[in-house]
Amino acid sequence: MPTPLHSAPPGRLSDLHVRRFEPLATPSEVVADIPITDPAAATVAAGRQEIRDALAGRDPRLVVIAGPCSIHEPTSALEYAERLARVRDTCRDRLIVVMRAYFEKPRTTVGWKGLIYDPARDESYDVNRGLREARRILREINALGLPCATEFLDPIVPQYTADLVSWVAIGARTTESQTHRQLASGLSMPVGFKNATDGSLRPALDAMTAARTAQAFLGIDPEGQTSIVRTKGNPDVHLVLRGGASGPNYDREAVSEARALLDRACPFPRAILVDCSHDNSGKDYRRQPAVFAELAGRVREGEGGILGLMLESHLVEGRQAIGPDLVHGRSITDGCIGWEQTEDLLRGANEQWTMMKEQMDPGVRRGDAP
Repeated sequence: MPTPLHSAPPGRLSDLHVRRFEPLATPSEVVADIPITDPAAATVAAGRQEIRDALAGRDPRLVVIAGPCSIHEPTSALEYAERLARVRDTCRDRLIVVMRAYFEKPRTTVGWKGLIYDPARDESYDVNRGLREARRILREINALGLPCATEFLDPIVPQYTADLVSWVAIGARTTESQTHRQLASGLSMPVGFKNATDGSLRPALDAMTAARTAQAFLGIDPEGQTSIVRTKGNPDVHLVLRGGASGPNYDREAVSEARALLDRACPFPRAILVDCSHDNSGKDYRRQPAVFAELAGRVREGEGGILGLMLESHLVEGRQAIGPDLVHGRSITDGCIGWEQTEDLLRGANEQWTMMKEQMDPGVRRGDAP
């Protein structure tokens, strides 16, 4: 005789492990509550175009994406953004500075999944509050004239926040996901696919091909209606090198190998963004500056193919466990370098490129385009 299915009520065969369903605000409701402003919209549009121009080789500046591993509360995020916005203005002739604003965290097993899912950090999972907080933070960062970068994990989230984002990553754990490749095909901004956690490039290259192709998949529309989403394909996809289980992949040989593969998979002359953290730093945040300095120097010396660099950075270096007495501006996920070191790296790179340009062309003065 068959074993009863978890003592289910007679006739019930679905949702056996679901405790309850809760209503979720629709994207249009959240957007109406926190509408994009004209200054924020101008920042988003300009940020996307700057990155597209850099990908295509029309803009020689280096893209630098810097910011917390994850944003866990608004105050420190906006303080960081105000500082980074000032550096962006100072370095805009040589660098395209974008703030890393991540609200979703992939987990190998369990743990805090990000501000969108658990804004109170107490497993209350007030997603309606988290979506609004994330949108409000993005709007305020963009209002400073500072474009935002993020990673999308849940395919529903972009309907709530994507109009405030200039660059998106698809992470190492999700690059192989058909769902995320389809999602990327409909996004309105450039998308970088990270190499797989084992270091292999093939999943990211395949993802780029899929994302450039028109797709049809299940999703929601702005009213929250379950829909068939039909996309055009996203032409602005590229590769993010983040190292892997076999070690770093930012050395000249690894970048050269990636460029050779990209010549067949991607039309852009600058289609490689290097993540200075994760396995490229041996998962030691203190090694990020050395990776950044080496790559910035190689770009300055003429190494091609590199679109930009990413840093995990916050106001205070290191990381801390979630608890009642959090240090203001310190990461609660991966360790980050501190603000002073971040500013020194960006200003130093800008200064070195400016000096090099002036030496090559004495007629060039600071403030001129590269």
